[in-house]
Amino acid sequence: MNSNEKLYGLVLTGGKSSRMGIDKSKIEYHGLPQRDYLISLLREVCDDVFLSVQSNMGVASKEIKTIVDQNDYLGPFNGLYSAHKQHPEVAWLVLACDLPFLDLDALMHLKNKRNKKKSVTAYCKKGSIFPEPLCAIWESNSFQKAEVFFTKGEGASPSKFLQSINFECVYPKEERVLMNVNTLEEYETAKKIIDSK
Repeated sequence: MNSNEKLYGLVLTGGKSSRMGIDKSKIEYHGLPQRDYLISLLREVCDDVFLSVQSNMGVASKEIKTIVDQNDYLGPFNGLYSAHKQHPEVAWLVLACDLPFLDLDALMHLKNKRNKKKSVTAYCKKGSIFPEPLCAIWESNSFQKAEVFFTKGEGASPSKFLQSINFECVYPKEERVLMNVNTLEEYETAKKIIDSK
């Protein structure tokens, strides 16, 4: 593990948003599309930032760098692995696009708790040892381990992979930053909370 390894940010937007019914990455909680909001946060803590997209999604904008999913795996690991293949020498701070309560303080806390001696540093919900693989820092060497794990027929679940290795578990200062919003009802609740601040 290279101690000088760069940290790149990745916002995952390649999901189908089937439960929400609309593209979760384009929903506005903070006055701009959620993907843009997360990108702005990552730019504060990472050396470079990218948006993970499906091949049929096109380019978000000229200001946003994109990495197109290569479809080597099913599910969200597809986006992670596609990013790793394009930049195999860096670590990735990966975020799902459905985390509206994430803020700069939460990302700085995760970055400051990063354990470079472990393959992944992930947020965990308080009272749980189970990781949130899509709010985590994946070191460059983690992808080789994941490939071996998935080749054994273990599926392509990032969560199951993390549970099979010795990852660094970080607890957020505020539990709400890990709240996923996947339905319109959850969106309405989250928006009311955010707007009331």
